[in-house]
Amino acid sequence: MIEGMEQLLRGDAPQPPAARLIGMALESFGPGDAVVVLQADARHGNPMGTVQGGLIAAFADAAKGWAYMTTLEEGESYTTLEMKINFLKPVWNGRVAARGRVRKAGRTVGLVECDVVDGGEGLVAHAVGTCMVLRGQQARGR
Repeated sequence: MIEGMEQLLRGDAPQPPAARLIGMALESFGPGDAVVVLQADARHGNPMGTVQGGLIAAFADAAKGWAYMTTLEEGESYTTLEMKINFLKPVWNGRVAARGRVRKAGRTVGLVECDVVDGGEGLVAHAVGTCMVLRGQQARGR
């Protein structure tokens, strides 16, 4: 997982399909954390013109996931079991960053959180989720 993330940062590998669809990209990562960025514009808008909440949730889930991936062993994968998000203020456009952090990585289940901030570092949303490690056939999608 780490090598794949390093390839993303170097531009040697494309962003995952969902990241390309939304327009987000992994910006940095370290043990137990990751930062994902999005340049929000009209494409991300809801009928009021603000960034649609489901996109912010997907953005937060990506940052949480990349942070969690830094804790996995070779051959392991993961899935998000559940996520709760609090939306605190709207965003219309501009740079938005999602900062994922692993709070606890157990053998099978982990607790991960994410702050989504706007370009002025104002807190846009806070998400908390539970991830589960997948091993063997499950890690390969079988």
